[in-house]
Amino acid sequence: MTILRVPLAALPAPLLAEIESAGLDPAGLYDLVATAFAEDLPDGSTDVTSDAMPDMGTAAGGFVARESGVVAGLAIAELCFRYAMGETVEVTERAPDGTRVVPGDTVLRVAGPVADLLTAERTALNFACHLSGIATATSHWVAALEGTSARVLDTRKTLPGWRALQKYAVRCGGGVNHRFSLSDRAMVKDNHVVAAGGVVPAYQAVVRANPGLRVEVEVTDLDQLRALLAAGCTEILLDNMSTPMMAEAVALTAGRATLEASGGLRLDRAREVAATGVDFISVGALTHSVQVFDLGLDLDE
Repeated sequence: MTILRVPLAALPAPLLAEIESAGLDPAGLYDLVATAFAEDLPDGSTDVTSDAMPDMGTAAGGFVARESGVVAGLAIAELCFRYAMGETVEVTERAPDGTRVVPGDTVLRVAGPVADLLTAERTALNFACHLSGIATATSHWVAALEGTSARVLDTRKTLPGWRALQKYAVRCGGGVNHRFSLSDRAMVKDNHVVAAGGVVPAYQAVVRANPGLRVEVEVTDLDQLRALLAAGCTEILLDNMSTPMMAEAVALTAGRATLEASGGLRLDRAREVAATGVDFISVGALTHSVQVFDLGLDLDE
């Protein structure tokens, strides 16, 4: 098969509207899908394996969950099939992103020429499996924090070109997005502190340069925390602190700032950290080292 590479304007308007309503850019996502297919079928090449088979006719099948979790990216999977196959593919069923599933659940059903389905299968699964893995991992943190006041945050530790998608998957799993770029809020890290000569000078420099912008500052000890609170900082990240130190930081802050715990935190410490009273727990592993969710395409027999 040589994929059709259906133009963006020719794709179903309701699908594009759904993608946009999810906070994603249809044009940017279209380009990402096109890039993914170009990796599999460069320079107009064909799927030599599927094309070598005898005429397999048409068939229907579904993406089936092999494990329990939360699915995400199914609209992008549909976009993959429609980009590659155009009107020859029929999508008859699709679970909403954020749906909890168990093994055996069908989350997406497609029908069309078998060879074409097989050519588009892996690209569609790559999006759905990766994003469902993020949503599922996030849901585990959300469950662990249930009953506490803490919320789980993502980070900027994302794959190049995939940030909006990965952060979307975090939302599907019940998590909260942190900043999307270096410009939508300020984050004063340890090297900024070194360069400025202290946490307060670094904080004040950013506030002067960006009036009205949200500014969060990273601290590693309670003296830095006290100094920032005295300077009026209202968003503070507690970096690599022990649980007792975090609890003391919460007591010192006494509601004057929101506190984010960060630094290699694992799921088995989620409730312990939340019990200190921090407002947020940021977890880079949600996006930088997530395990993909096990989905597979099963054709009807």
